[in-house]
Amino acid sequence: MKAEIQAKFATYPAEAQRLLNAIRHLILAVAEENDLGAVEETLKWGEASYLVKGGTTIRMDWKPKDPDSIKVYFHCQTRLIETFREIYRDEFAYEGKRAIVVPLDAAIKEGPLGHCLQMALKYHSLKHLPLLGA
Repeated sequence: MKAEIQAKFATYPAEAQRLLNAIRHLILAVAEENDLGAVEETLKWGEASYLVKGGTTIRMDWKPKDPDSIKVYFHCQTRLIETFREIYRDEFAYEGKRAIVVPLDAAIKEGPLGHCLQMALKYHSLKHLPLLGA
C-alpha cells in the first residue's frame, strides 16, 4: 500500500480501516484473478483510488459526516450502479448513481462485491453488453 493511502486510512476509526483494507485486498485479488495487470493505487480528491487499464476508477472513503459507513464510488456516467441495482438489489445500499454504501458493522459480501468490482475493472470491454455481461 502506498504511504499516502496508508496515512489516510490511519486517520479513520478502526472499523472503517478494517473495511477499507478488506475492500482494497478484494480489488487487488479481483485484478489478479482476472489478469487485468497492475492496479494503479493513488489518492484522488483525497480518497483511495484504484484503476487498471481498460477499467474505470474505483474510489472508496470514510467521511466524518457519515460516520457509520464507508462508500465505494464509481464513475457516475457509467452504467455500473444501475447494473448493480438490477443484479444486487437486496445485497447493498446505494447512494445515487455513484456509490455502494457499506455499513461499518457489515461483513463484506465478497461474492457480490467482488463481481461489482470486476465489472468496474473491466468496464470498457463490458459497457456495450446488456447488464455489462453479468
